[in-house]
Amino acid sequence: MTKLLIMLHGDGSNGADLALIGQHIAQNIGADYASPDAPYAFDQGGTGRQWFSINGVTEANRPDRVADARASFDATISEIIEAHGLQNQLHNVALVGFSQGSIMALDAVASGRWPVGAVVAFSLRFSSPAPLTPALQTPVLLIHGTNDPVMPVPVANHAEATLTAAGLRTKLHLLPGVGHSITPDGIALAQDFLRENLKDDVLMA
Repeated sequence: MTKLLIMLHGDGSNGADLALIGQHIAQNIGADYASPDAPYAFDQGGTGRQWFSINGVTEANRPDRVADARASFDATISEIIEAHGLQNQLHNVALVGFSQGSIMALDAVASGRWPVGAVVAFSLRFSSPAPLTPALQTPVLLIHGTNDPVMPVPVANHAEATLTAAGLRTKLHLLPGVGHSITPDGIALAQDFLRENLKDDVLMA
């Protein structure tokens, strides 16, 4: 049975930036991977992409932007999953996000739209609007650096607390001295988690 990792990049980046990490993890756990570009051009110009605009973004308006981004996000994810023939086997799919990609990955499971086999969020923030209707069968791994200047540690702690309170099986790993980045230690944690949770013999209810 095919397993699939969908890598979700941060704002101002593109799918190619996470492709090598996706390929590395996929090879080690026996999976396929996809690393799509986000649907929108980056606000700041250049060749980067974004899942939603960060111009004028605040704590107050970010949840609405996440909600507005769901349709284009879902279209991107649906196309990939259907291309791999896994639309009826979401337990064999994992979402792996970084930064803004982590916001969208966590929203996908917290809203219940994507009951996938696992979610990994690097350098993360949780910004989904209430009410939450989570896909409770999906385990979530949060990996965050203690020196992240973009999303400080309290942001990660808030995400863990909120997701756990919503009923999701959530684990936070804080990596000492790590900034806003994906490191070999983080990749190893993600790899072990995905190997454990993407099980071919799990059946959807």
